[in-house]
Amino acid sequence: MPVLVSVLLAALLTRPSLVPDAPGHPGSLLETFLPWLGLAVPLLLVPALRRRSAATALALLLPAAAWLGQFGGLLPHPAPPAAARPALTAVQHNISDENRDPSRTAKALAAAHPALIAVEELTPAAITAFTATLAAGHPHHATHGTVGLWSAYPLTDVRPVDIKPPALAGDPHWNRGLRATAATPDGPVAVYVVHLPSLRLGASGFGSARRDESARLLGAVLAAEPAERVILLGDLNGTTDDRGLAPVRTALATTAASSPGFAFTWPAAFPLARIDQILARSGTVTHVRTLPATPSDHLPLTADIQFD
Repeated sequence: MPVLVSVLLAALLTRPSLVPDAPGHPGSLLETFLPWLGLAVPLLLVPALRRRSAATALALLLPAAAWLGQFGGLLPHPAPPAAARPALTAVQHNISDENRDPSRTAKALAAAHPALIAVEELTPAAITAFTATLAAGHPHHATHGTVGLWSAYPLTDVRPVDIKPPALAGDPHWNRGLRATAATPDGPVAVYVVHLPSLRLGASGFGSARRDESARLLGAVLAAEPAERVILLGDLNGTTDDRGLAPVRTALATTAASSPGFAFTWPAAFPLARIDQILARSGTVTHVRTLPATPSDHLPLTADIQFD
């Protein structure tokens, strides 16, 4: 039995798509917490050593190798040589609509010296606080509904992005997407700030239907975006391994960030998954890391983006 479990574990790590996208979305649930399957290896190793079972111990090499193949690049390793051109630094943060000190949160995000700051769950009071606090370093800003972008570079062609799932079509207050063009030193970059619908884990399973619908709408918008250089900043309520976000990954033709660290952002008290994302098209996202906690249930995420 332990050998069979090891083989199954290795299969799930390398091919999580083997779990069907059945009612309850168990496949998305598995993919959200996929790195944590690695904890099963030492847990299975202990009884194998106690029983002195060489076969079980050897079988555990399969899931160990599978985990390293999937996530080994996120383990600490020497930093690559610095790029010839300076990278664009961005910060992404769901600040929580219950945040009682948005000014302090804005200062904390600005301390990372980003060129772009994307924020979700904005309230009218938070918009005022962010605009005043970031005026010196990020004088250009755009907001739509509960999402916003503050930039060190001028912003043009600002417009809303419709990612509203059909079930919420009648809600005039649900506005969670915007697009702007940032005039960066490397040229214009299309910047998207989005907040996909929340997930619900309950008796019926992993409630991701609305999130998945919104992701498909976002994927279509990104696929039609004429700009070559694109940055997507947002609370996507999903990891990049989650099949529900496949339309977004495909539209950006994005790959995994090439920097050590898992940078889990949620929940802030005990981070289990990176559901906040910084992704790019025609660029490489590096040096992904979280920032110190704010009065939110998410940790801020920051990354450097080097365009081709």
